[in-house]
Amino acid sequence: MSDPIRLSLVDAEALATRALRASGASEPMARATARALVAAEADGQAGHGLSRVPPYALHLRCGKAKGDVVPRVEQVARAALRVDAGLGLAYPAIDAALERLAPLARETGVAVAALHRSHHFGQAGAHAERLASAGLIAIVFGNTPKAMAFHGGRRAMLGTNPLAFAAPAGRGGQPPLVVDLALSVAARGKIVAAKAAGSPIPADWAVDANGQPTTDPAAALNGTLAPIGGAKGAALALFVEVLAAALTGSHYGWEASSYFDDQGGPPDMGHLFLALDPMPLSGGAFDARMAVLLEAVAAEAGVRLPGSRRLAARARAARDGVAIPAALHAEIAGLAAAR
Repeated sequence: MSDPIRLSLVDAEALATRALRASGASEPMARATARALVAAEADGQAGHGLSRVPPYALHLRCGKAKGDVVPRVEQVARAALRVDAGLGLAYPAIDAALERLAPLARETGVAVAALHRSHHFGQAGAHAERLASAGLIAIVFGNTPKAMAFHGGRRAMLGTNPLAFAAPAGRGGQPPLVVDLALSVAARGKIVAAKAAGSPIPADWAVDANGQPTTDPAAALNGTLAPIGGAKGAALALFVEVLAAALTGSHYGWEASSYFDDQGGPPDMGHLFLALDPMPLSGGAFDARMAVLLEAVAAEAGVRLPGSRRLAARARAARDGVAIPAALHAEIAGLAAAR
């Protein structure tokens, strides 16, 4: 087996941009998408990283994602934005939404952006973190194509439906507190990455088409993923379907086409971004109260804040770059060289 290929973050972003441009994405779409994918790779989130370049390229070539669209942002109420991603890749629309949402939340105290006609939106936590870095509390929801069953069911109907929360850490220049999770035991992207790497998965991640636990990622992708916390996780996934699909006017998980093949029309997914300005809502007490919380966590031996591994991975990647499987590098390089 070939050794992994190591790339600097700059070189990785340039390679991904070329591959997406050659597949039909506009320059702004390719750059926004490559930037997000490399950031995920740097954070140790390979399932949302460069492994997504080939399926994105496939969707651009077959028409499941439009490469030449420009997102449209409409202010539908004083503190509410509706964003049309135009059935393109999600990241330009997310950028446009967050650029408008942050100042609106500071003006109104609480603001929301609903995205529709969208695609895979990558790391939910990264979007929440951007708002928290601007001094806001953020809650992010997104639905995905079907992967989990309703509680008590056997057919894949609900997405893994990631959600994320981020908050400023208060004074002292500490990075935001970020909580990012899919509502399956493991994100589908991690299983796809395991399949690409030829690696097994833990037996509690999924069941095969016969309802039996499996360590084979291919069998898992043909079966259903296990929800976190059993019935409670399935209920939360249903909750996200309402916020990300019904509220935005988007496809439910069972109506959406796959992110990983050329079958069907655009996935037409929805995302919801909620931003709150913590200082006026807390009467100015937020920073001090966050300091108490962080001190309580730090005082417990063996306790770590969510996201600390992400930050460590990010620092390593800034220094050493990222390493991706040689086969994936060859595939992306081939896409970049295509005409």
